[in-house]
Amino acid sequence: MRTIDWLDGFVRIIDQTRLPQTETHIDVHDVEDLVVHIRSLAVRGAMALGVAGAMGMALAATRAERDHLDMDGELAAAARLLVEARPTAVNLAWGVGEIQKVRAAGAGAAGIVAAALAIRDADLDANSALSERGARLLARARRILTHCNAGALAGVEYGTALGVIGRLHATTGLDMVYVCETRPLLQGSRLTAWELGRHGIAHRVIVDSAAAGLILAGGVDAVVVGADRVAANGDVANKVGTLGHALAARHAGIPFVVAAPESTIDLGTPTGSDIPIEIRDEREVLEIDGRRVAAPGSLGWNPAFDITPSALVTAIVTERRSLNDPRDDGRHRSPNDPRNGTEPPSPNEPRSRTEHPSPNDLWNRTTPEEDLV
Repeated sequence: MRTIDWLDGFVRIIDQTRLPQTETHIDVHDVEDLVVHIRSLAVRGAMALGVAGAMGMALAATRAERDHLDMDGELAAAARLLVEARPTAVNLAWGVGEIQKVRAAGAGAAGIVAAALAIRDADLDANSALSERGARLLARARRILTHCNAGALAGVEYGTALGVIGRLHATTGLDMVYVCETRPLLQGSRLTAWELGRHGIAHRVIVDSAAAGLILAGGVDAVVVGADRVAANGDVANKVGTLGHALAARHAGIPFVVAAPESTIDLGTPTGSDIPIEIRDEREVLEIDGRRVAAPGSLGWNPAFDITPSALVTAIVTERRSLNDPRDDGRHRSPNDPRNGTEPPSPNEPRSRTEHPSPNDLWNRTTPEEDLV
């Protein structure tokens, strides 16, 4: 199942707004139409949006060549439309930026399409590697809680958080996955539960407000979520409601793990407070299926994301590493950096279930490739 793909000059996406009742595809032939579907969440999720950004640029390039339009002008206009469609989702801008680099190097429409397809294929490889790495970290977890949808529907063919869950199911086995329904658009109950059911993974859908009580009662071994942007200091933007799960996990002493590709790490955004938060239409909160349920005269507030501070994140798992500091791979440290020469704990060293980075020493080393549970 490919969430998004390129087929002979157009983009085909699964219409996620109609799941789980109907599985249908939309064929998209121009960038303006793609932007409409991005805003409506017909295509969504960090990795899928990165690919959508690249393929949107490819649509603009092929149209410019076909209609003898100014290629650079068409690409610049397409880039503005795409990036503004979902301002919090850094992967969307990343996909656009990757194509802009290719064009700057002299590529024409064919080269731009080839680059977009390469980004699609790299997403497949990255999420497969990420899933393996995350499953190793949580090898002893049997009860996982997740939020929103970070599965195949959020990528091309594999997921991040659900990729980790899928590998755990296939290798060590899981007793239960708790799926937060994810108000107001119910990506958890509609999309994540649909994916888990297709793979035969035992799961229960819970209301978002039940998660903290379940975690504190000892019913969850680990929380695993995706991310829409990771700031340079390790703060994480993800679907609204994620922060509450991180707070509960910290209080309960269980791992809170973020699974996201390297492209989601935005070193140009210093902290979570610098991440723009998309505010969606209040009717998504005040109405259900177009019918108002809130009292007349009530106003709504509908942020699509919240920010989880890095101090609450046990590990960020990418396709290349399990890290504590997105800025630090050891290659660019000062010679006087106190971290030089330090080694991660031995895999045989006992690890407390409540061990977390100090708020004054955040993201200071790569997480050992060992069980967190």
